[in-house]
Amino acid sequence: MDETELAGLVDRATHWRDADPDPRTRREVDRLIELVTSGDSIVDEVARDDLAQRFSGSLQFGTAGLRGALGAGPNRMNRAVVIRAAAGIAGHLHAAIGADGAAPPRVVVGYDARHDSDVFARDTCAVLTAAGCVAQLLPAPLPTPVLAFALRRFDADAGIMVTASHNPPQDNGYKVYLGGRADSSPGSGAQIVPPMDDHIAHQIAAAPPAIDVPMATDGWEHIGPEIVDEYLASLVRVVTPGAARDIDIVLTPMHGVGGGTAVKAFAAAGFPAPHLVREQAEPDPDFPTVSFPNPEEPGALDLALAAARKRGADLVIANDPDADRCAVAVPGASGWQMLRGDEVGALLGEYLLSRSSGDAKTVACSIVSSQLLARVAAAHGARHVETLTGFKWLARVPELTYAYEEALGYCVAPGSVRDKDGISAALLVAEYAAELKAQGRTLLDALDDLARRHGLHATDQFSVRVDDLSQISDMLDRISQHPPVTIAGSALKSAEDLSEGVDGLPGTPGLRYRTTDGDRVIIRPSGTEPKLKCYLEVVVPADQGSVDAARQVAAERLARITADISQALGI
Repeated sequence: MDETELAGLVDRATHWRDADPDPRTRREVDRLIELVTSGDSIVDEVARDDLAQRFSGSLQFGTAGLRGALGAGPNRMNRAVVIRAAAGIAGHLHAAIGADGAAPPRVVVGYDARHDSDVFARDTCAVLTAAGCVAQLLPAPLPTPVLAFALRRFDADAGIMVTASHNPPQDNGYKVYLGGRADSSPGSGAQIVPPMDDHIAHQIAAAPPAIDVPMATDGWEHIGPEIVDEYLASLVRVVTPGAARDIDIVLTPMHGVGGGTAVKAFAAAGFPAPHLVREQAEPDPDFPTVSFPNPEEPGALDLALAAARKRGADLVIANDPDADRCAVAVPGASGWQMLRGDEVGALLGEYLLSRSSGDAKTVACSIVSSQLLARVAAAHGARHVETLTGFKWLARVPELTYAYEEALGYCVAPGSVRDKDGISAALLVAEYAAELKAQGRTLLDALDDLARRHGLHATDQFSVRVDDLSQISDMLDRISQHPPVTIAGSALKSAEDLSEGVDGLPGTPGLRYRTTDGDRVIIRPSGTEPKLKCYLEVVVPADQGSVDAARQVAAERLARITADISQALGI
């Protein structure tokens, strides 16, 4: 970086600092400017890189809202960015609803226990109130599903949840839902999809500097704690009265905000109190016992599994920090094992469809999830729909009764929460496990039943984390230009560019390969992290012989597919 470039960087940082209403992040910028001009070449270079990253652009508002590392600068999560985002959302709501004598837009705001979540939530309410909206603030740090429930409960026009879900401790984020008059589609109450995200992004870009955005000092409504009781009452309707309840559960909220609500939910549904993992029971924004607070990550469930072994428990359930995801582990012949999201997704689909009668049901899963749910649905005479990745799409399926995606997300009560909900899913998993226990069986036995009926659907995935997002484009270009001729010894049957739209779905970045043996590979960029994700599935007949033998065959094929795709991507 030459002196002219540095001067321009310092000038951008200075202008941003002068428009920042938060003294903490103003001091942060001042300190970085001081370091880049210190004359110490080593310190100077590190500080320049840091300052350049913070001011190289802005956090982009999209269908995932906002998500990024906390800190000063337009490319970080901070009060200035949040204030302008709230102003943009208010502008979008006024434009969408109109002002012809209608009631002002109503927005429910929730927050988790991450660093500054409460601050960002109050700032959001202050901006919305000053902009002529009715803002309603949840009473405490609560799970994301409570916010999604409250949006529909109050027939609000929008919902905003301050959370970074399962991201690392240094991150925070901003999820946006639309409902009421702002979205009356079958997906009312779900997270935003295009072109709503673009409309909001344009309003954010048109907002004044944060320090000039009007902010009220009070005037927003405070929702009472009874909203949690109403949410819990809606969950109880998911389970079956009089069904088995004898089940010993170890539960971890992963240092997040779901613990207290989940314990109340189990009690309200008539289950014995779950054993909480003591070290992870209380909200802690530093997530001290896990390197990455995502139940899918290696080691994240170690404490819960240790507690389960000590107790001789029947089931381990883990929620991610904002409790919209649910992980499940069970004891097997070779020890405790975590079920894949596809396995839990198929089990819940089977359980819900087998206990229902009457009108035809509609179930859905994302394009990267297992094809097993489609076979389960067909066996029960239910309609199956496949959508793009993310519950923002799944929740919009008309007449939806159940949806899941492989990343541990399950929607078992779309009438109450039009999004994934890790707490209601936990109740349903517990009930199914208790019912099976009463028969002397387990969830693993139920999975074997599905394999015998529909074939063993074995899935796996691997990810490539990058420092530079251009590396993702390079890998996708490489495999697109030189696709593998065979995968795991099977000839390539089809190669599809998902960005062109497939099966009637909108275009989305990614590639899909199928082989003559029926194996499937989907490669796509992550929507929330700097990763390229590869989803693999093989189907092995299991109606004759041992399911364990079929699993061995599937594991070998998955390993070969992983090696072949890795080579094709150049990793």
